Amino acid sequence: AHRQRRRSAPRPDTPPRTRSSSIQRPAAAMTSFLERVTTVLDEAIDKIAAPALLPMVERNLVPDALLRFGIQRMIMTRVHRNRALTAEQVRAESVDFVKAVKSMPVAIHQDAANEQHYEVPAEFYQACLGPCLKYSCGLWTSPNSTFEQSEVDMLELYCQRAQLEDGMRVVDLGCGWGSVSLFIAAKYPHLRVTGISNSNSQREFIMGEAAKRGLSNVEIITADISVFEMDEAKRGTYDRVISIEMFEHMKNYGMLMDKVSSWLKPGGKLFVHAFTSVVVPYHFEDGWMTEKFFSGGTMPGDDTLLYFQEHLKIEDHWRVNGQHYQKTSEAWLR
Repeated sequence: AHRQRRRSAPRPDTPPRTRSSSIQRPAAAMTSFLERVTTVLDEAIDKIAAPALLPMVERNLVPDALLRFGIQRMIMTRVHRNRALTAEQVRAESVDFVKAVKSMPVAIHQDAANEQHYEVPAEFYQACLGPCLKYSCGLWTSPNSTFEQSEVDMLELYCQRAQLEDGMRVVDLGCGWGSVSLFIAAKYPHLRVTGISNSNSQREFIMGEAAKRGLSNVEIITADISVFEMDEAKRGTYDRVISIEMFEHMKNYGMLMDKVSSWLKPGGKLFVHAFTSVVVPYHFEDGWMTEKFFSGGTMPGDDTLLYFQEHLKIEDHWRVNGQHYQKTSEAWLR
């Protein structure tokens, strides 16, 4: 053993050899190989296995564990792609996205959104969502947070960040089943809220709930926001516009901001809650999500609205960890 150790020691006149490069090259090659294999497998799942399994999925014949595995693999396809982007490519894609949406209409496929979401009977959502019927992310403030409390905590956070006060006039843009409208109408009895929804059944549901709760400060308008024009007498009369997870159905944010700004009085503000991509924005253009659930949908970037400040100036900007949505989604499945 002593002789072997002496043999391995470098001679004084010989520069020490670096072995790390000979190890790193095969390791890097293996990593690259595994990434290529993963990409091929992901594409095979997306193009072959997923379409073949979809009829079984829709008949509830696929075990939950297998379904989750397939969803995770499909998600990882985009994750692997995004990880390979350089900083320059990320910025270029973000800028290209902004340029593209500036040439688009305010929204597309509004009828599909109604069919997939908003004209679905309220009874379905009452079986899935929490008591506030909040069809958006909750706020899980502690490990002991309940599903019901997560809805209320996020609604309270909206009130704080939107700086709502009693007596204000507020528009709830994309009001869903009334989680925000009904909550703030009860919290601020002298506030008046006007919800705007693309769905008449949502309007009927919200107004029915308002009547049950004795709330006379709620008004709901059924309208397609891409063509809707506020009554002339009401323009410039609102203190706040709140929009919760509706901007993901929109395209041309510049045109939308122009429209919204005309509703606000001087000093009025728009508060937006949207889910966003942490890397690059993109459109939902193909696949199950697009065809069955989110036709015309958009995944804006965290900084996308910074490029649309011609009519409204951004005053503050927050982030909520995506794990809050993971917990919310899991709660919807229980």
